[in-house]
Amino acid sequence: MRAAFIRSLIDLARTDERIYLLVGDVGFSLVEPFARELPRRFLNVGIAEQNIIGIATGLALSGKIVFAYSLANFPTIRCVEQIRNDACYHNANVKIVSSGGGLAYGVLGTTHHVTEDLAIMRALPNMTVIAPGDPIEAGLATKAAAEWIGPCYLHLAKTGDPVVHKSAPNFQIGKAVTVRKGNDITLIATGGILASAVQSAEQLEKKGIKTRVLSMHTVKPLDSEAVLAAKRETKAIITIEEHNIIGGLGSAVAEVLAESANPAINFKRMGIKDLFCLEVGSQEYLRKACSLSVDNIVNEAIQLLQRCS
Repeated sequence: MRAAFIRSLIDLARTDERIYLLVGDVGFSLVEPFARELPRRFLNVGIAEQNIIGIATGLALSGKIVFAYSLANFPTIRCVEQIRNDACYHNANVKIVSSGGGLAYGVLGTTHHVTEDLAIMRALPNMTVIAPGDPIEAGLATKAAAEWIGPCYLHLAKTGDPVVHKSAPNFQIGKAVTVRKGNDITLIATGGILASAVQSAEQLEKKGIKTRVLSMHTVKPLDSEAVLAAKRETKAIITIEEHNIIGGLGSAVAEVLAESANPAINFKRMGIKDLFCLEVGSQEYLRKACSLSVDNIVNEAIQLLQRCS
């Protein structure tokens, strides 16, 4: 996803002189093409993420569109105060980009896991929260964020993420993408775990279970219509996210369901329990440790549907 992001950003910056890129002394082998081609609109602020947000807000208030990029939780959790009081309070055109979302940097331990960011960003007024599901969505999300007025948070996975879409979907902020159709159960995924949701749907299909898969790439504003359609047209809903079970996609979908006219539906949130993931290993290993593997999703779907009978 990182490569798709930087390619899309360079293409946009070539025709829009307002676009700037700020980094926190990271992204080597990734951001150099932007720096070489557009050196006057590139700034390495150093390992000082609070300053990055302040500088980005200042540039934005002077008419620029500023992308602030860093790894994992550093451009989010480290500088929530600056994001809230600088970018959000002033409704500035600051686009915060976090690379290595979820458990992508699993080998570096808990300090590099970003499993609370969607909840934090979602709670901030004026903030739009986007977590693309594959590299194609990442490129489209970059363009959409650049065109969006106000602060955005772009939660990316990493390099080498599987491509889910066979062609570019109709990507709109606040509108889910239907990846697979089905009327038995709906899997709603956000972020890089979308591929696992699709693989789970394929396995469920072999068992005769017709599974709808939604890529909920925008967590805020959430596509309430897609959620309510899933409630009407399928028997159960599972949300899937590589994020704390509290405050992210599952919470957002639960809120929509709870406030609907007839909230009753078999519903399950799948995510990281309200604990730190203390194990160290690959992203795939940690997903299994956190009960977020394809097998886990398939089993949860079957058990949830059994409640319907």
